[in-house]
Amino acid sequence: MRLVTYRASIESEARLGVLVGDLVVDVAALGARAQVPMPSRMLDFIDLGPVALAELGLLIEEAKGRWPVGGALPLSNVTLLAPIPRPRKNIFGIGLNYVEHVAESARSLDTSQDLPKQPVIFSKPPTTVIGPGDPVVHRGDITRQLDWEVELACVIGRTARRVPTEEALNHVFGYTVCIDMSARDNRRAGQWIYSKGQDSYAPLGPCIVTADEIPDPQTLDLWLTVNGVEKQRSNTKHMLFKVDDLISDISQGITLEPGDIIATGTPAGVGAGRNPQEWVWPGDVIEAEVVGVGRLRHPVVAG
Repeated sequence: MRLVTYRASIESEARLGVLVGDLVVDVAALGARAQVPMPSRMLDFIDLGPVALAELGLLIEEAKGRWPVGGALPLSNVTLLAPIPRPRKNIFGIGLNYVEHVAESARSLDTSQDLPKQPVIFSKPPTTVIGPGDPVVHRGDITRQLDWEVELACVIGRTARRVPTEEALNHVFGYTVCIDMSARDNRRAGQWIYSKGQDSYAPLGPCIVTADEIPDPQTLDLWLTVNGVEKQRSNTKHMLFKVDDLISDISQGITLEPGDIIATGTPAGVGAGRNPQEWVWPGDVIEAEVVGVGRLRHPVVAG
């Protein structure tokens, strides 16, 4: 199942939808017709757990394509927002999680050339999140080294506290795509949050694909282009720490709650690792995909 947050018009409120073919079906409207209460917001839906997901599946099946009037709109007629437009807390970012990216970072960003023995964790504030097609803002007065990173993002569905690795994927609600933008010249005393946490630095979406559709998140191709030129291409099988490792590790000391997001790291090919180094500038367009999950496309604008 592919869940989205959308607006039917500029003036309308953000609502929870499910993609059925080329239609966005309003979840609350679908439930109301069957007299089954359904939330209109993504986080509220995630909070309800697996029962709500199963019930929504039954409602879709029972509808047999007969959707509520006004409750099913062509995808081309709506505006997709980030699936979770405002996360409840910071996105958990994972650094140096692909072998070749460790090597290129050591060459250009003064990080260790040794493979991490534990996940390298940073965070991106909720204000970094933007939806599909929204502009990435380039602050020329702050950075001259704005860089790209395509990542698979994991959305937590059940509270995870001290979870063993073998049980970790049971706590996943679904997956989405994240572009982890980074102002490389804004690192401060080795700390990454200002570099990675500025407004618009976490394009997210276009949907959340529920975990039942992706039984193994370590088999997914991912790529990124700038102005149509390929910069990154890899597969999630090359992660040093797999999705279940990351959930287990974080949950040993930090409780993961429904709706929490883990951006699982990026492969080699970032601008900082190139010779000569490359950066994005106003007028550029970044496009990224995790195959089977979704594709994002974002212009870079001056701010």
